[in-house]
Amino acid sequence: MPDLYEFLALHAVAYTRVDHQAVFTIEEVERLVPPLTGAASKNLFLRDKKGTRQALVVVAASKPVDLRALAERTGFERPSFGSADRLKRCLGVEPGSVSLLALVNDTARAVEVFIDRDLWNASAVHCHPLVNTATLGVSHEGVEAFLAATGHQCRIVDIPEGPGVSNS
Repeated sequence: MPDLYEFLALHAVAYTRVDHQAVFTIEEVERLVPPLTGAASKNLFLRDKKGTRQALVVVAASKPVDLRALAERTGFERPSFGSADRLKRCLGVEPGSVSLLALVNDTARAVEVFIDRDLWNASAVHCHPLVNTATLGVSHEGVEAFLAATGHQCRIVDIPEGPGVSNS
């Protein structure tokens, strides 16, 4: 697996880094992560009903996601959370460290990427650097450069909000 910081440097993706205690929920992020410019994100690693498709859904941290409505909006059939083993195999990270930046480990491009339009329009996005003891603030331009460098196409969608997944 490529070293994330070397990859970011190689592709001129600038970031601001803050270190903090391990965080596992949005509530912990709000309490323990020092302020950064941009929008905090929540990352959902999902699989489809048959287990043949994986997706990374990235939304603003405060947005609860309605998985049923998400399936209708994206065509991702009956999404459910991927197992820790699948997460490790596909994105090379542990639960609690899921991040847009984990796509650096998906060299096969097996994970589909859906980013909420509101988050996409933010000036910067907060991402874990493959561990949940630090957070990087990456500009919108940096996110675009990162995705291009990994070869991932992302779909910008209006992720449906509703009663659903509200923590990290």
